[in-house]
Parts: sequence; C-alpha cells; structure tokens
Amino acid sequence: MTTEHTVTAKRHRYWDEFTAPDHTWRIDHRTKQPRRPPGEDLAALRSGLGRPVMDSPKMWPFYSCEVNDVLALRDEVSDEQKAEHAALALYGLHQQSQSKPMHRRGVKLGEALRALRRSGKFREEALDTRVAQLANATSVSALLVHLRGLITQLRSVGQPLDYNHLMADIQAWHYADRRPQVRLKWAIGYQAWKDQAPTD
Repeated sequence: MTTEHTVTAKRHRYWDEFTAPDHTWRIDHRTKQPRRPPGEDLAALRSGLGRPVMDSPKMWPFYSCEVNDVLALRDEVSDEQKAEHAALALYGLHQQSQSKPMHRRGVKLGEALRALRRSGKFREEALDTRVAQLANATSVSALLVHLRGLITQLRSVGQPLDYNHLMADIQAWHYADRRPQVRLKWAIGYQAWKDQAPTD
C-alpha cells in the first residue's frame, strides 16, 4: 500500500483559480470583471458528493493531483486524489448561490466552525454535538458525511474556510495515526470561542 504524508500542489486547485489574495474574486484581465466559478462547474462538483473518486465523469476536468502511475496500473488512486475529490465536492456545495468566495486562505475548519457557533443561527449544544461527531469519525466515509452537514451550515451563514487545509485534513484522515493531530488542530480553532471572538 502506498502512503503519502504531504499534499502536493502541481498547479492551482480549482478554488484557488477564482480567489484573490485579498479574499475577493480574481479579476478577468479581458473583461475587467470578477471571475466567479460558473454555476455548471459547481453543479459538476456537487455531483461527486457521496460518490467515490473518479465515479462522476463531470468532475474529471477539475482534478489537479498528479496521477500515481504505480497505483493507476492497479486501477487504484492515491489518498491525495481521494481527498481532492472530496474537497472539490464540498466546495461545490459550499460555494453554491454565494456571492463571495467560500474559500479563504488561513481560515481552518475549527475557526470556521467557531464562527458558525458564534453566529447564533444554531443551538450551541447541537453544534457542539455535531463537531464532536465529526472529530470522532472512525472512517473517511463517516468523516465526509459529517463534513457535508457542517459545510451546509457554514454556507447558510456565508462563512468561508480554507479548502487547501481541509483537503490536507481529509487526506490525513486516511491514516489513524495522523487523526489525533488533525483533531488537535480542530479543537484549538473551535475551542477558542471560550476566550475570544474569531478574527476576520
């Protein structure tokens, strides 16, 4: 079995192609207008929700991970490819009908969920339970089920997060010995609501 310990970026991920460093939309140099993800792109990405990597042909044009030739010869894909597929599908869900970018560099999942908790839209105890269920997921498939629900809630309040970080978290979840570090990162971001308001 091939193991990977880092997420490599051979080119921009889909969400990076549209989000500028100042967290606004990138500007199209020809039209001078903001470049937003086309609705048909987002629909194609959402077609991957709940489906294995490569199972939705509509998503194939949006993958950016380098193909692992050794695994490909066995009709297998890397954990990085699986993580990118999941992150793309979640991004398609998150960005749907949103006027501003839902990918924001530096906003890790725990911090985004902290902002969701402080929004007042959901009962804090119920959200705490959902976050605990996420952190206690014992498989990648269970993790993605919980993420899908929480991403839907983040979308409802227009709260962005960093999809590069999320992809790295999903990839790490494939390895039981790396999950505690991911949980710790989430806890640090989420539990900060006890002491201070989240920064923009």
